Amino acid sequence: MWKLNKPEPVKLIIGILACNQAAMDAAIELLTAKFGTIDAQSPAWAFTQTSYYEKETGSEILKKLISIEKLINPSQLATIKRKTNKLETKLAKTLNTTLSRPVNIDPGYIEPSKLVLASAKNFAHRIYIGKKIWAEVTLSYSNGWKTYDYTFPDHAENRYHGFFNDVRQKLNKQLKELTGK
Repeated sequence: MWKLNKPEPVKLIIGILACNQAAMDAAIELLTAKFGTIDAQSPAWAFTQTSYYEKETGSEILKKLISIEKLINPSQLATIKRKTNKLETKLAKTLNTTLSRPVNIDPGYIEPSKLVLASAKNFAHRIYIGKKIWAEVTLSYSNGWKTYDYTFPDHAENRYHGFFNDVRQKLNKQLKELTGK
């Protein structure tokens, strides 16, 4: 029998789409309370790559990426996605807006070789990970970030790759501290 290996811890990242800065700030406050200290965050960029979210989130959407300091086991991703869905519902009820989904929260993780994102929607390139949640390898890393035909257009942008590089470096440092290697 082959030896089964325990997965290494990974870096939780969360993408946030928000209808305005107040909604973004409220989301970050809830995410910090739920998942812990943020150790990296991108600027808030205008999200203009698609109009897919406009009906629910508005026409002037902001996007920000954050990284959580504490490492997680990759098997937690489905549970984390369910928690972020509940936070979205809470924000929709408490924010002063008529939008049905003023904040969209998408968790994933970075490990040294890839970026994995969770989704509540199945598609050909997604794998079911339990709890009505699917996951996809959105980017892979080998001497730089590599995209796929299905990679979201914003995740293919160099500005995102700079953030992912920073998070990947933090992860590598944390893994070295854990293993002493």
